[in-house]
Amino acid sequence: MHDDMWAYRSGIVHPTGQDLTGFTVEAADGRIGKVDKHSAEVTDAYLVVDTGVWIFGKEVLIPAGTVTRIDRETHSVHVDRTKEQIKAAPEFHRDSHLADPDYRVEISKYYGAIGRLGGPFV
Repeated sequence: MHDDMWAYRSGIVHPTGQDLTGFTVEAADGRIGKVDKHSAEVTDAYLVVDTGVWIFGKEVLIPAGTVTRIDRETHSVHVDRTKEQIKAAPEFHRDSHLADPDYRVEISKYYGAIGRLGGPFV
């Protein structure tokens, strides 16, 4: 796990200049939705994912540090968390949470605590 949850991992082709909107998002165990919004800022990169009917049409915020691969051919983004881990993340409300630093801390702690593909991050 790298230190900055809000930056793409080394080796991930940084999507600067490319719009990921509409890309399918694949969790470790299946599809969770489509990218509705994304930021590629160096220290503030994230995906807002529209989950459609999967979690009753809610959106989730996923830090770029969870992205393992961006496949431009299949228009998909792959993350290293399971569907249940993403579903259990702190609730996201676009209007209030995108600019809320306290929410970012909460999300960082949550995704950092669950680690990659498993239980608590040790």
